[in-house]
Amino acid sequence: MDYQLNAFMTIVIAVLVLLIGYFCVHKMSILKKYNIPEPVAGGLVAAVVTYILFKQFNITVNFDAHIQQIFMLMFFTSVGLSASLGKLKEGGKTLVVFLICVIIFVLLQNALGISLAKLLGLDPLIGLITGSVTLTGGHGTAGAWGTVFEQDHGIQGAIVLGMASATFGLVIGGMMGGPVAKFLIRRYQLAEEIVTENGRNEAPPASEIAPFEYPKKTRLITADDAVKTMGMFAVCISFAFFMADFAKGQWFELPTFVWALMCGVILRNILEHIFRIEMFDRCIDVFGNGSLALFLAMALMSLQLWMLADLAGPLVIILIAQTILLALYLYFVTFRIMGSNYDAAVLCAGQCGVNLGATPTAIANIQAVTNTYGPSHRAFLVIPLTGAFFVDIVNAVVIQLSIGFFG
Repeated sequence: MDYQLNAFMTIVIAVLVLLIGYFCVHKMSILKKYNIPEPVAGGLVAAVVTYILFKQFNITVNFDAHIQQIFMLMFFTSVGLSASLGKLKEGGKTLVVFLICVIIFVLLQNALGISLAKLLGLDPLIGLITGSVTLTGGHGTAGAWGTVFEQDHGIQGAIVLGMASATFGLVIGGMMGGPVAKFLIRRYQLAEEIVTENGRNEAPPASEIAPFEYPKKTRLITADDAVKTMGMFAVCISFAFFMADFAKGQWFELPTFVWALMCGVILRNILEHIFRIEMFDRCIDVFGNGSLALFLAMALMSLQLWMLADLAGPLVIILIAQTILLALYLYFVTFRIMGSNYDAAVLCAGQCGVNLGATPTAIANIQAVTNTYGPSHRAFLVIPLTGAFFVDIVNAVVIQLSIGFFG
């Protein structure tokens, strides 16, 4: 029996899931200890409930996918609208070096997936599917490329396999980031846990805050600013839908969220540097953090965990190996190259989301860590741009070259 919930009920349940996540993290010491993001905790509870309903009562609960996409586009739009050229320059060398670390891992991810697929007697392209296509690319890339693998390369069930692999990455990426950062911070004594009366970090002025930094800081906004900001979001999302349809099948075809992000970057800097219009960063920040939490809750509560349970043994082996590879890479490569300091540890938490989940997971990971140990301005400058924009372009090129070679 299938139950299809509309957009309103999907939002209601997503808010409930966030409240459950907040309760779990603050009442279960192990979740707080390892910096598990609240949307991840609540979303996994909801996913387990839907799994039980499916297995025990043959009930499938389907949530509104369109409203989930809207919140995803709002999140990526907020990344773009926050990308002032001045703040982009702040990322500087750190952004370039971290992006190189991520690119190298994308190549290693595919090399491991393809090698294990061959070793286990599978088509090499299945190794690619369980590599950067799904783990770095996420559900959107898995769906888009899954069709190509099925129609052009004869990989039956590529879409289901891709969705299951992306689901695995989303879950593990959200659960792995906090513990990895905590291990590095405690092992090298990089920071102490902060203790405040209200549980909120003291924050500098808004002009000095990077996008998504200090998510629990109160932002003072007006109704007028909120309406104008919603207008900018509407322009960017409308442009994204238009370009996604217009570019379909063309050489410049890109995922919808990339168009939203690009429009946000262009609109922000035209208004700010050409028309000298003051941007409403506090509104953008509030909308961005709110849509991030709701999207992540919706994504996790929509997970069909029985897809993971149905994965064949060899595929589970590949995915577990990918997780181990990332953990070793973070410890021996990323952490050391990025400076072996607190910022480097937070960046490692973010890379868990970038290379083994999704950009919203990466942001949630670093927010969970900085809520416990204090701010990392550098991480909040680097992670959103790397995960939301640059890595998708790199991944698309790598996937295309790999298919050309192994296809």
